[in-house]
Amino acid sequence: MSSLNLDDFTDLIERPDGGVRRDAEARRERLVVPPGSLGRLDDLGEWLAAAQGSVPVRPVERPRVVLFAGDHGVAELGVSARPAGSAAELVREILAGGRPVGVLARRLDVPVRVVDMALDCAPDAFPADVVRHRVRRGSGRIDVEDALTPQEAEAAFRAGVAVADEEADSGTDLVVLGDVSVGGTTAAGVLVAALCGTDASVVTGRGGLAIDDLAWMRKCAAIRDALRRARPVLGDQLQLLATVGGADLAAMTGFLLQCAVRKVPVVLDGVVAAACALVGQRIAFRAPDWWLAGHSSGEPGQAKALDRMALEPLLDQGVRVGEGAGALLALPLVRAAAALAAELPERTDETGEEPAKEPARDLARDFAKDGEPAAE
Repeated sequence: MSSLNLDDFTDLIERPDGGVRRDAEARRERLVVPPGSLGRLDDLGEWLAAAQGSVPVRPVERPRVVLFAGDHGVAELGVSARPAGSAAELVREILAGGRPVGVLARRLDVPVRVVDMALDCAPDAFPADVVRHRVRRGSGRIDVEDALTPQEAEAAFRAGVAVADEEADSGTDLVVLGDVSVGGTTAAGVLVAALCGTDASVVTGRGGLAIDDLAWMRKCAAIRDALRRARPVLGDQLQLLATVGGADLAAMTGFLLQCAVRKVPVVLDGVVAAACALVGQRIAFRAPDWWLAGHSSGEPGQAKALDRMALEPLLDQGVRVGEGAGALLALPLVRAAAALAAELPERTDETGEEPAKEPARDLARDFAKDGEPAAE
């Protein structure tokens, strides 16, 4: 019998510090620019202060991009524009710095970590630090078989927890979370449809490398068939990940929950990260308070999941490439919010003191019963 008890996360995860957030809101009221004039940056700065437990908020100095990688057997059905089993090629390009996430990471001075959970390649194809958490070679075809055995699902979930602990212990103060997969958006669509109680067509998107109408219909049918297999296990989130998820998705779910335990904020990328976050919310309802939606990818499944968790994307630039690139674009916005909240001066009068606030007027007293102004 498994020793993993997912209910423990409900007890271990606390919300960001509400008292600190109120202090941050009070400080915001005293800044030289009017409250609300910075739009969502005000809320973002206050959220970050609560997550850090610090007023004024500290700068985000040690962010990290973490990408979980895996191939999915359902890609054999032609649901992706990329060939089945080709995620390893994307990982090679990312490690070489040739993908969009690599270009952005260099410009923003953010390290990128790739974690192989189920790539369909030999385990010695990548450095040891990439493959040491691998659970299996590819995940099962979820329309007709389980993605993982129960033991593999637990191993993958625990691997995600371990990666989160490694990041927290190394001083990472914010994570940009993404995936590198072929067929992963199909598995994500199944999870979102199952947890939101909706049909396959509602969550079926075109993917990062857009598929044509025939491929979309194949993808929709695969999600429909997998959804039938998912519904009987909705009450057991680990079994759900084993049935219709995959090693990378199980690991991302464990990672997200442990980041919330360790109080490390996470910026979510696309539909795969959103689907895993939705599973995480089912396990521990306070966990989404530690997560930001980096951007809108245009995937209907992502929109459905974020709406269920009440997370509003920071950006909407139509970025569909995956691999954390869209969420990484939101990092400068988070850093800007932190800088503004910490560095803008507070208002002072000519003597250098805070100006006294004019007492609120009693309007009922100011007007007589006959409608004329009351005598002063």
